[in-house]
Amino acid sequence: MNKKRWLTVGIVTAVFAAVLLIGSSLNRTNAESAAAQDVATAVAFIGDLSASASASGQLLPQREAVLTADTMAHVVSVPVRLGDSVQPGDLLVQLDAIDLEFDVANAQQTVTLAQARLDDLLAPTSAAEIASAEAALASAQAQLDDLLAGPSATEIALSEAAIASAQASLASSVADLNSTQSSIEQSQITAAEASLLAAQQQLESAVEANEDNPTAATHEARRQAEQAVANAQAQLDELLAGPSAGAAQSSVAAANARLAGSQIDLDSTLAGATTAEIANAKASVAQAEASLADLLDGPTQEEIRAAEAEVAQAELTLADAEEALAEATIRAPFAGVVTAVYVSEGEIASGPVVELVDGNSLEVVLSVDEVDIGSFAVGQPASITLEAWPDRAITSEIVAIAPSASDANSALVTYDVHLAYQADDLPTLIGLTANANLITAQRQDVLLVPNAAITPDRAVGKYFVDVQQADGSFRQVEVSIGLRDDENTQITSGLTEGDILQLVTSQPTQNFGGPGSFGE
Repeated sequence: MNKKRWLTVGIVTAVFAAVLLIGSSLNRTNAESAAAQDVATAVAFIGDLSASASASGQLLPQREAVLTADTMAHVVSVPVRLGDSVQPGDLLVQLDAIDLEFDVANAQQTVTLAQARLDDLLAPTSAAEIASAEAALASAQAQLDDLLAGPSATEIALSEAAIASAQASLASSVADLNSTQSSIEQSQITAAEASLLAAQQQLESAVEANEDNPTAATHEARRQAEQAVANAQAQLDELLAGPSAGAAQSSVAAANARLAGSQIDLDSTLAGATTAEIANAKASVAQAEASLADLLDGPTQEEIRAAEAEVAQAELTLADAEEALAEATIRAPFAGVVTAVYVSEGEIASGPVVELVDGNSLEVVLSVDEVDIGSFAVGQPASITLEAWPDRAITSEIVAIAPSASDANSALVTYDVHLAYQADDLPTLIGLTANANLITAQRQDVLLVPNAAITPDRAVGKYFVDVQQADGSFRQVEVSIGLRDDENTQITSGLTEGDILQLVTSQPTQNFGGPGSFGE
């Protein structure tokens, strides 16, 4: 079953010589034929032949962009609207970038610190740094040597002198304490008791006077007498309690502590350094030697590579932060028309925000059946009309043919054929239906005969014409054909210009499937 083709063929034929149809009465030479018969004829001629095809498609952009927000962010501004024309770099959407700016600042600081560490590592060692390291080593070595040498006579003498001093201090403190405790005499107590008795007698007199004659003066005298009794009693109590020995006792305790500490120091000096002290001193020497060697030798390749890697990682982090900050400002990547706006100010954007098409990259895309795609080639001229403006013809040509089928899963295999489109005076309306008329084949200055002159023999795949002879009779001749249209067929061999052919008028219009026929 033949696959029905959707492609319709239009024919344009430019003819160099007019077709001459000759109706003549030929007298048959056969004696048995008494009547004359009228025969329709045509002349083989040189002319131009072209075949065209029409197809439908859509007006589509070659370049379009769906601009997105890669991370969720608040929309600060949307300065464009649907249908706006924009230029490269124009602001389309501004997202909140405060956190992103902070990230960039942090990343810049990290790069600065990492670079400073690398620079410090690569910088030559100064004389002052070497001198300081040498001094630290000398000090550590001296401490170790002292520990290994044991206590000197001077150190022992100093420790013994410290003990003697502590013993003397203790003796002095004990003497002070004893002196304080024995310093109170009986005569002082007797005098204090007498003072208290006199004060009490004076108070009795003041009380009687105030009771007999209560005035302000007698009342004040009574108050003073009461205070005098209290003071005398306090003085007597203090003498009876004895002097305060707290300070002297504290001094004795402190002297004992100093003496014990001095004894420990002497014992430690006489015992010499412990194993732990010597080990610590040796470790300090080793550390000082390693520090000096590091300064003299400079950094190792591993240290340099590690520092360089740290700088590189910091720079990558900075680049990522700067890229994220740049993406918060969404700009037009090319000149075009805004075809969709998906966000508004104040919203949280994530995903598509604006769609943009390049109005200067429009093309017409036809979907052509696989059985017809062989008739199309890049560079073939075409004429386009849009359904919205059917009276406006736009000159075009085929600029590309898709190398693979449009939909491999579809039962109908089609290929996209791309036509150039240039119509600056018409609005940009993506998706408009477009009709295209294409010249699929052309022949110039070729031998042509009317289709009605050819008789096909489909069984053997051959073609024949009846050529008039000199005596007026017709002889069947085999011919080879080329391109054909609705009226004429190209003859590639078997005839010459001017041959008179008999037209087959009694049979239906021939459709013998030659090149350019687009038949069933």
